[in-house]
Amino acid sequence: MNANSLTTSTINNSTNNTTTNIAAEASPPQLETTSSNNTLTHKTADSDANDDTITHSSATLNATPIPHITQLNERFRKFMPVVVDVETAGFNANTDALLEIACIPILMDNTGRFYQGEAINAHIEPFKGANLEPKALEFTGIDPNNPMRKAIAEEEKVALRRIFKALKEVRKAHDCRQCVLVGHNAHFDLSFLNAAITRTNSKNHTPFHPFSVLDTVTLSALAFGQTVLARACKAAGLEFDGSDAHSALYDTQKTAELFCHILNHYPMLANALHTPNNDDIDTNNNNVINQ
Repeated sequence: MNANSLTTSTINNSTNNTTTNIAAEASPPQLETTSSNNTLTHKTADSDANDDTITHSSATLNATPIPHITQLNERFRKFMPVVVDVETAGFNANTDALLEIACIPILMDNTGRFYQGEAINAHIEPFKGANLEPKALEFTGIDPNNPMRKAIAEEEKVALRRIFKALKEVRKAHDCRQCVLVGHNAHFDLSFLNAAITRTNSKNHTPFHPFSVLDTVTLSALAFGQTVLARACKAAGLEFDGSDAHSALYDTQKTAELFCHILNHYPMLANALHTPNNDDIDTNNNNVINQ
């Protein structure tokens, strides 16, 4: 089971840092500038120069140019994004079986565009004592007792360690220090992955950060106002075949395609990656991050 016309203001720097273009339904407010103190005064039509004025330093207009990055290890603080999707026999990561898992590393070409790496997937035998919710199996269409499936299914430990080994090789090839899980409702996938890691005693083998994720639900809501994977893909102009959904491999491929599309079409904001000591500060407790 898988838990799956904006009004814009743009500020263009001219030689005197005063050009402002505001897209809105109402007429734009009058702008006055004072070159002597390099400030921008924003005054409404019925305001007076000495009353109800808002003055902003022009430094806010002179943002650092958006960096052009062509190395994957420079984009996410040396994390390598890996899209993950799981198909399960329920919603409880500790008691319900993990039935399928697929992973696709997200890479970057020499122009700075993101693309999908090679997919790695597995059909997994339910762990001993695992719960198999009938409604979950009906939803995914997975039959754990199907002879053809049993012929290719792997034990959980074997499958995870094979996948982890392959991902570590890709991570090292791109000089990244850790993988970060990307998913549609990512914490659902991470919860089942972490539970399987614990069951199989694979903590020292996993390349994934234990709690950080990148979620395409959030990205899709920001970019398209959509939260459902199929609708987000269609909003992005990507094909989505509902008859293939709820296969871990297909859902991972579509999530990876969506993730790349959003990152390739929505550049970073100005000043990105230029905060002093950005790589060293944990905003939760101000400690150095070494994970």
